[in-house]
Amino acid sequence: MLKRRKTKKIKIGNLYLGGNAPVVIQSMCNTDTRDVKATVAQIKQLQKAGCELVRLAVPDLVAAKAIAKIKKRVSIPLVADIHFSAELAMEAMRSGIDKLRINPGNIGDEEKIKMVVLEAKKRKIPIRIGVNGGSLEKDILKKYKGKVTAKAMVESAMRHIKILEKYNFRNIVISMKASDVERTVEAYRLLSAKVDYPLHIGVTEAGTIFRGTVLSSIGLGILLHGGIGDTLRVSLTADPVEEIRVAWEICKALGLRKRGITITSCPTCGRTEIDLIALAKKVESELAFIDKDMHVAVMGCVVNGPGEAREADLAIVGGKGVGLIMKKGEILRKVNEKDLLKEFVKEVKKF
Repeated sequence: MLKRRKTKKIKIGNLYLGGNAPVVIQSMCNTDTRDVKATVAQIKQLQKAGCELVRLAVPDLVAAKAIAKIKKRVSIPLVADIHFSAELAMEAMRSGIDKLRINPGNIGDEEKIKMVVLEAKKRKIPIRIGVNGGSLEKDILKKYKGKVTAKAMVESAMRHIKILEKYNFRNIVISMKASDVERTVEAYRLLSAKVDYPLHIGVTEAGTIFRGTVLSSIGLGILLHGGIGDTLRVSLTADPVEEIRVAWEICKALGLRKRGITITSCPTCGRTEIDLIALAKKVESELAFIDKDMHVAVMGCVVNGPGEAREADLAIVGGKGVGLIMKKGEILRKVNEKDLLKEFVKEVKKF
C-alpha cells in the first residue's frame, strides 16, 4: 500500500475528499450546461463508467439556474466551474451546487469576494482554487520574467488561499495544473509542503487519447506514488468517459482503487498461434460493463500462459487454433478459437 499524504478531510455533497477517503475520480461535462437533458444524460454515462464527481461549465445565469434542474435528476455531486463572476457563483449556490471552482482573486472587488466566501461558508460549500499555468496573474508573471514556473504557480495559489483564510474559510481544495509533467509535479510537491488542504491533481490540456493518456499516466503516477493527490481528473481531448477509464486504470495500477476487470494480456510473439490481438481487444470491450473487481488473463501460448493463469481469476491460454479456459489456474475446458470469446464471457458472467 502506498503511504498517502495526510490532508484535511472535506465533504462534497454525499462524498468525502482528503483525509483517509479514497482518491476521488472526476471529470467535466462537455455538454452545454443550459441543455439540461443532454447534460443529465452525459453525467449518467460518466457515473456508469465510474465518475464520482463531475464539473459543469457555468458561463451565464441561464447555466447557473439550470444546475437546480440537473441536481434533481442525478445522484453524484456537481461542481460549478466559474470565472470572473461573483454573481454566477452566488446563483450556482442558490441552485444547489455542491462545490465551486473559482479563483477568489478574480471574481470582483473586496465586497463581492466577501459575499461569495461568506455564502459558501454558510452553506458549507467547498471552494476549489484552480491555478492554471496558462492564466497566471500579470504581476506574478512579471516577477518571474514572463515565465510560468512552478514557483509562480504556487505563489498564485497561496495568494488565493490567503483571501479565503482572511474570512476564516478553510473548506478548500487546490489544483496546480500545467500542460507538461515536469512543472505540474514540481508545483504540487512545492505546495504540498506548505499546506494540508486536499489537492486536485491533473496535467491540464494533456492532448488526445494517446498522448493525453501517456502524459497523465506519468504525471499523475509520479504524484500518486509519492502520496500526493486526493482527487484527480485526466484531461483528454475526447469523450469524457475516456477520462474516467484512464483515471481508474491509473489508480488500479497503483493499488489505490479497485473497480472492474483488470486484464493481463501478452504482447504476442512468433509462438502465438491464435489471433490474440483481436481476441484481447474483444475481451476488453465485452467486459467493460462489469464493475466487479476481477482479474482475467488473455495469453498467447504455454510459455507464460499457465503462470499468468494461476494469478488470474479466469484466463485464456492459446494453442494452435484453440484455447484453454482456466479458472484459478485449473483447466475448465479446451475451446475452438472461433468460440473462445463467447465461452470466456459466459464464464466471467458466472464468476
